[in-house]
Amino acid sequence: MKPKFAMYWAASCGGCEIAVLNIDAKILDLDANFDVAFWPAAMDAKYKDLDAMADGSILVTLFNGSIRTAENEHLAKTLRRKSKILVAFGSCANEGCIPGLANLSSRESMLETAYGGPSTENPAQLRPQPTSQVPEGALTLPPVQPVVRTLDQVVEVDYHMPGCPPESHQIAAVVDLLVQVVQGRAELPPKGSVIGAGESTVCDECPRERNVKHLTQLRRIQELGPLDTTLCLLEQGLMCTGPATRSGCDARCPRVGAPCIGCYGVAPEALDQGARMMTAIASAIDAKEPEAIDGILDGIPDPAGTFYKFSLAHSLLRGGRAAHRETETP
Repeated sequence: MKPKFAMYWAASCGGCEIAVLNIDAKILDLDANFDVAFWPAAMDAKYKDLDAMADGSILVTLFNGSIRTAENEHLAKTLRRKSKILVAFGSCANEGCIPGLANLSSRESMLETAYGGPSTENPAQLRPQPTSQVPEGALTLPPVQPVVRTLDQVVEVDYHMPGCPPESHQIAAVVDLLVQVVQGRAELPPKGSVIGAGESTVCDECPRERNVKHLTQLRRIQELGPLDTTLCLLEQGLMCTGPATRSGCDARCPRVGAPCIGCYGVAPEALDQGARMMTAIASAIDAKEPEAIDGILDGIPDPAGTFYKFSLAHSLLRGGRAAHRETETP
């Protein structure tokens, strides 16, 4: 019998699922060498079917999405038991990604923004309820937890594959490796390894020239004039997080004139993506007087969203006081 493969979508946008399907004909190699046992986004799969599987019966599970609800946590623990190899797949599972920015707010503040904000028409001020009675019985929603957590903050993870979503060529390479492992022609890398990514930074993949490294301004792209198509975007005053971001995407954004926003996560050997980027900015500011320095830094209107857009939940900060106060036990 073929080894079993599974994929699960937790708190995320679903882009990782699409990215796997985007590997074109390589998906046939996956089907030819694995029995797809559980993949709710691509097949009819019930939780009871997963529960009925023996522990360790799934060879590899790609788990994408962060842990936001009790349901996410339950599935993470269940798939950990059922899987010999558990891969944190994509930025949400590895670092919390953009959903992790909600860790700066309390649950009540988050719900107020979603259901009571100026862009929401909700005159009755309705809110999601844990249970709702309907003629067929009681419907329930899984409780929203105080903070977004990454997969490895809930269960043990065997491999980490970053990206928002991981690039198709990286997914194809990992599929090739898994097929070779199943066929006995290759071995898995050491447990805990980052797979489907590089061992350097986006800057090292970027073809743009890096010369001066002296920042005199930081501005949004619409506030700058025509950009030099060959020079480093950061040196031109456009916030680019390439110095703090792991390679693996082939610098797709900087190559076309868009700044790196950090979706491949923290650079190798760095502990914190935001701290690494702040250090890079501080070392390049071409000013000595506090007023001049403040003027340059004023070009970053949203520091948390800039430096921790993808990695807040797995950073040294983890989140804000309002959210983490809810996790404290009285």
